[in-house]
Amino acid sequence: MKQIMVTMALCGAVALAACAVSDLRDAPGEPVFENDHARMMHLLGIEQLRPGRNGMDPTHPNYANYDEATSNPYPDLPPLLELEDGTPVTSAQMWRAERRPELIELFDREIYGRVPADVPGVRWEVVAEREGWAGDVPVVIQDLVGHVDNSTWPFISVDIEMTLTRPAAAPGPVPAVLSFVFRPPPGWEPPEGWSPPPGPTPTELVLARGWAHAELVPTSVQADNGAGLREGIVGLANKGEPRAPEDWGALRAWAWGASRVLDHFEEMETVDASRVGVEGLSRYGKAVLVTMAYEPRFAMGFSGSSGEGGASLYRRDNGEILENIAGSGEYHWMAGNFIKYAADPLGWDDLPIDAHSLIALSAPRPLFVGTGLAEEGDGWVDPRGIFMATAEASTVYELLGAKGLPIEDMPEPGTGLTAGELAFRQHLGGHTNGPNWPVFLDFAERYFEAGQGD
Repeated sequence: MKQIMVTMALCGAVALAACAVSDLRDAPGEPVFENDHARMMHLLGIEQLRPGRNGMDPTHPNYANYDEATSNPYPDLPPLLELEDGTPVTSAQMWRAERRPELIELFDREIYGRVPADVPGVRWEVVAEREGWAGDVPVVIQDLVGHVDNSTWPFISVDIEMTLTRPAAAPGPVPAVLSFVFRPPPGWEPPEGWSPPPGPTPTELVLARGWAHAELVPTSVQADNGAGLREGIVGLANKGEPRAPEDWGALRAWAWGASRVLDHFEEMETVDASRVGVEGLSRYGKAVLVTMAYEPRFAMGFSGSSGEGGASLYRRDNGEILENIAGSGEYHWMAGNFIKYAADPLGWDDLPIDAHSLIALSAPRPLFVGTGLAEEGDGWVDPRGIFMATAEASTVYELLGAKGLPIEDMPEPGTGLTAGELAFRQHLGGHTNGPNWPVFLDFAERYFEAGQGD
């Protein structure tokens, strides 16, 4: 009894709630789990998941499939221009008023999860400012922190990290590109033999156009692992409780963080918030597509090598597959409900959507979808599957009066399909956005300059 009283005195009235959720237990008598993934499987009534593909060992019996002849076991995709009741979508008004909300609901419930209605607000602070150079351009560099209001649950703090580099001599507000970036933790050392890629950096390329470049650290919004789901913005909004199956995962959280950056740009005199694009590679390429789907204020997107869970079709057995995303190493990107599609009796063909549905949610805004060469190390993301999904989304762009891809067959590497609002290019390198940056910026300039003063 004395020990209990001491604990109560230390915790206080509010902290008792934190003490009460110190394990991953549903209710008294329910089992305590070692990790959140096991708990989510229990909630969904799943005992075993099908294994994902092995991408490292060609001798492994479940090594990733790269044979195009066997890559497309479910060739029929869910229709884009058809309501759930089978009614054809025949106009832009029907898409916006009926079909798009249907797709958003499916992605909320089954794929990426729902953002709570009462997520706390963010207060931005400039913590450092300095002058410098980006290539030949004199710039002002600001380090900013977005402090998330944690007054309702002070046990979790979320400080969003962002760096903004803008031209020092710009006469007025300029367009901007917001990049999701990896920022190494203290003490991190690059792998042996690693060196920065040659040529100008993305910041130098963007500033050479007279625009601003912002770099958002997504892991400052939400950790990139399942253990962090009771921390970060997901944990803060949930007051430290573990997720329900429809709750948001890291991809929605990172997209939420990008929206908060855009909020700040709307208050600035130096950035034109109506002309901001969002860019990312790999898992952050997935985040770009999710951001574009849910945040209509972004003017355009540049998604590179996003793979499974992003622009690659779930209904293809090539490179990474759905079961990899549903496993304990990556499930935190998604809603808990997503896991059930990796457990019998459900499978890929039971998904109510596919990647073409996600890409279509950017329409009619400009979207640049990129990949590298499978032979250069980008095979895991299934470049052909990314092209197929992008081509399928063209029908929605065209319904809305924009231009989709001009061809249905994947072009030769290095050929940019950039004449319309929906663009695709497979560059000649591997798992990087580097070779596609100049092509994307040419693509973006067409729209940013046209929108000046609108």
